[in-house]
Amino acid sequence: MEINRKILKEAAAKELVSEQQVEQLWLFLCDREKDTPQFNFTHILYYLGGLLAIGAMSLFMNIGWDCFGGWGLLSIALMYAAAGLWLTEYFLVRKQLQIPAGIMATFVVVLTPLAVYGLQAALGWWPAGAAYRDYHRLVDWRWILMELATLAIGSVMLWRYRLPFLVMPVAVTLWYMNMDLTPFIFGADDISWELRRVMSLWFGLLICLLAFWVDIRSRYEKDFAFWLYLFGVMAFWGGLSTLHSDSELNKFIYLCINLALIVVGSVLSRRVFVVFGGMGTAGYVGYLASELFKNNALFPFILTFIGLGVIYLGILWQRHEENFNRSLLRVLPQAMREFIEKRR
Repeated sequence: MEINRKILKEAAAKELVSEQQVEQLWLFLCDREKDTPQFNFTHILYYLGGLLAIGAMSLFMNIGWDCFGGWGLLSIALMYAAAGLWLTEYFLVRKQLQIPAGIMATFVVVLTPLAVYGLQAALGWWPAGAAYRDYHRLVDWRWILMELATLAIGSVMLWRYRLPFLVMPVAVTLWYMNMDLTPFIFGADDISWELRRVMSLWFGLLICLLAFWVDIRSRYEKDFAFWLYLFGVMAFWGGLSTLHSDSELNKFIYLCINLALIVVGSVLSRRVFVVFGGMGTAGYVGYLASELFKNNALFPFILTFIGLGVIYLGILWQRHEENFNRSLLRVLPQAMREFIEKRR
């Protein structure tokens, strides 16, 4: 449910609340949501500037940085990190601006792989021709030490500052680790794509379970699970959708999993599950239309009736949703009840 000023004024017009109460309530809501990311010009500027700074020290680094050498890269990373920590404290303590503080704290975490790479290069641990810019584009088990260090620093920063945007580099690093762990575990750089897809599927599922645990633990706080859900679902769905099978049963199971994702997204109020589940469902229907029922004139009619049946199920669900929710909440543990009620 979205509440805006227009709705409050309509309530005042129906004499449910007074005009004075509308203004006071609106000021309270604005103050309460000022540290929640929103699509407004101020927050766009915050994130645009932050992402430019983060990208400059990660995705957009070029081969010219190799001229600084290992010790130079380490020194630059440490100096930038010190500045980022100071700005984090400045924005958070002095200015009470949580979003800029979260961006600066994230900037510090993003510098961790560069610092570790610089130290490794200075100690001669990297072969000739290695470059930091490859960290963000090549799968290699040698990145794992950098990833573990990033997870450790990210965890410490989260413990210290409790700012949700800090979860972003942690989630990205887990996504990277999912790809780099496969050659590390199986002891070879030449790993089949099928094995990589299976690893992506299971690793993504683990990240989603971690996100759910974080969601439960932080149900009274800000949204710390968003980025974990996003990259967990991406890894899980990507691995699942790229698995090859000639079995119609397996393809139907794929459809059922995507429908389950939509249900999970609805229960948890997480759009990422619904979006990817919807894409998978649409992909399966497209497969039916283009392959299995390619020349069947009745298929569009059947699909139309299925669509109308789904709409009817939606009507039935709307009628009985409250009764179902009350019955479900009675049998769930207290933590789950509180979590679901908060998400609703």
